[in-house]
Amino acid sequence: MKLKKSQIILIFVAALFLGFAGAYAGVEFAQSKDSGMEQGANQITNNGSTNEDTEAPDSSADLNKINQAYSLIKQNYLEEVEDTQLIEGAIEGMLSTLEDPHTSYMDIETVNQFTDQIESSFEGIGAEVSMVNGLVTIVAPIKDSPAEKAGLRPNDQVLTVDGESLEGLNLNEAVAKIRGEKGSEVELEIQRAGVSDPFPVTIVRDEIPVETVYSSSEMVDGKLTGIIEITNFSENTAKEFEEQLAALEKENIEGLVIDVRGNPGGLLDVAEDILSLFVPKDIPYIQIENGDGEREGYHSQLTEKKGYPISILINEGSASASEILAVALKELDYDVVGETSYGKGTVQQAVPLGDGSSIKLTTFKWLSPHGEWINEKGVEPTIEVKQPEYYYTHPVQIEEDALKVDQTDEAIANLQVMLSGLGYDTGRTDGYYSEETEEAVSSFQSDNDLTDTGEVDQDTAGLIEAQVIEKIRDRDDDNQMEEALKALY
Repeated sequence: MKLKKSQIILIFVAALFLGFAGAYAGVEFAQSKDSGMEQGANQITNNGSTNEDTEAPDSSADLNKINQAYSLIKQNYLEEVEDTQLIEGAIEGMLSTLEDPHTSYMDIETVNQFTDQIESSFEGIGAEVSMVNGLVTIVAPIKDSPAEKAGLRPNDQVLTVDGESLEGLNLNEAVAKIRGEKGSEVELEIQRAGVSDPFPVTIVRDEIPVETVYSSSEMVDGKLTGIIEITNFSENTAKEFEEQLAALEKENIEGLVIDVRGNPGGLLDVAEDILSLFVPKDIPYIQIENGDGEREGYHSQLTEKKGYPISILINEGSASASEILAVALKELDYDVVGETSYGKGTVQQAVPLGDGSSIKLTTFKWLSPHGEWINEKGVEPTIEVKQPEYYYTHPVQIEEDALKVDQTDEAIANLQVMLSGLGYDTGRTDGYYSEETEEAVSSFQSDNDLTDTGEVDQDTAGLIEAQVIEKIRDRDDDNQMEEALKALY
């Protein structure tokens, strides 16, 4: 079983760039590599059929039933209904019965606008989402995006957009409400695990550049160590990665950390190109399995492993192509540091329907070099490390009355953790607003030119939240990175 060289392959979490100029943003496609992905017996053709004999619905019964339903609606429904609405609704209905969040229909506008985006940039909030149990769920915010700056996190659920519920909408429809032009504002209602009540997050949309590789070096135990962060596996990522790795190797690095935390995946051929730099040819860097259980492994031309130690960083926002990279390196006995990844082990293909629209259909599993399927399990780190507690806090909600001494509330406990993370000693983090907490608030207000009341009003809460988010974005107190560097030597 091989995949055709020219066939479009998707190896991305079923995710959309929220706020992209089209509803289909964030699902990225690539031409398969020249290294052996040839046409096989199960190739999906342009009209959506396979080369094998496939049972079609009996035209005298099943298809006639569909035609009857179409005619009944067109002739008798109270209001006029567009043909396109019925046809696309029928397709979406069939796909929804599969109960696969990674399979979906993309209309012409969605496909065209995504094609424009893949090579440049897009406007929106810069987050990627999937439909999980009927809820629009954040997979990961994009680095330096408005979504990241606003504090959105993996597994946050988006309940409403500007006060309108997303209940009952498919993923494309939900994204259409969230996307928008640079400079426009959108308010999302977010439900976060561990937080009893939903809370609002206001985000100003912006242009999101497709920049995916960042590198640096630093001395660790007297040894020059390279650090490469990959935020997405998009069209130019492999080339950028190889160039930046070569530059680091020219500096004679003695160890390397690859950071794919919050990276939701991307193009399959990009993941392959990067893997081919690390996985020797004696084992496959990935295996693809079809519905009949037939497997095909793909190999690099590399003769041996790198001559320096490597660590890779993952978290719950690392998905799909990120997991392909992480599990392959893990099975080469490199350390994987952080928290268990998202868990997406399927491959989707974009099947054109002849009019510019497509169906994104799950057609294969991807497996690790040793044949492990991580779907819905994720990649477990060899060294599990959590970030400081303030990394997991959420915005403080202040309605009208300020938080003050002798009150007890979940919001106060969250506030105490945030203040502690900013270096203010609250004395406790159990949700009781003690005198020590009051003193910590007073100190924060004085240090930031706020009126010193010792109470937390909306202005104080907003500034505390902004400083915590900025500290997280700056990767202060990054326990995971520290451990990944330590694991090298």
